Amino acid sequence: MNYRFSMAGRLLAAIAGTAAITLTFSVSPTWALDPFRTENRHEIGAHTEDAFRTLFEQGNYQAALTKLQQAEQTEPNEPLVYAMQAALAYLDEDWDRLNNYATRTRTTAESLVTENPLRGNLYIAVGHFLEGAHLLSTEGTLGGVPKAMGKLREVFQHFDAAKQIEANDPELNLMKGFMDLMLAANLPFANAEEAIARLENYAAPSYLAYRGIALGYRDLNQLDQALSSVNKALEITPNNPELFYLKGQILVNKGNDLKDMELLQQAESHFQTALAQANEQFPERLRRQLQRERDRNVRKMQELADAS
Repeated sequence: MNYRFSMAGRLLAAIAGTAAITLTFSVSPTWALDPFRTENRHEIGAHTEDAFRTLFEQGNYQAALTKLQQAEQTEPNEPLVYAMQAALAYLDEDWDRLNNYATRTRTTAESLVTENPLRGNLYIAVGHFLEGAHLLSTEGTLGGVPKAMGKLREVFQHFDAAKQIEANDPELNLMKGFMDLMLAANLPFANAEEAIARLENYAAPSYLAYRGIALGYRDLNQLDQALSSVNKALEITPNNPELFYLKGQILVNKGNDLKDMELLQQAESHFQTALAQANEQFPERLRRQLQRERDRNVRKMQELADAS
């Protein structure tokens, strides 16, 4: 599994609920449950908010799935519920489930547009994006790419509609920043530096923005900046095993570049910290990927030791 792509897919699906939005109405912060906004909050729903925080603050996929199932029953008009479910299905390579939840994300968002045009357009974009991911996953390059490119046009159209409402919106910039990072790894026209700047300047919540910045710098091989960013994310959410996984990856890249045993040993420590929680919190495919990367790092340390 490509960890970079799966991470972006999960975040893109889930981040579509993040904005400090200026609309013609105001939602009272005394009752709005919103994991993204500190002003002009929206009532996203208690189970949806709890699932989001469980997934992205704690890195606990198993508990988040249970909470999402509750949210489907109690908050059926919230598209973020279906976007997160679609992202988890993508990670599990459950293509039928991905297609179902991608479509439900889009159709629920279409019903939201009149009431909340920014979140409605944003989630319509996310729904089309997830439907495109399903096409690529099930039809391959030959059949899937032309259809997925059509979906991508819809994604950009609805992003633009959301941007017309509030260009500096944290939700919009967080979600688009992560999507652009993923596209930059796969398509020539996407710009990773612009995505990083978007995350640095406008995105929220900050722990997810810092994670995205770390991913972007990692993929640009700017590893000191990547370490700085993942450390900032860890300061805010220090119990999230995915951040230890990501930091381990960055340390491996740097250690391999420099042939530095100490850095590889630090990476091993971070992989072990992530693995200690992975059995209870990670889905099987992500857990296996983490184990493979840890084992590869152990072999590299042995090679360096044998060569010294």
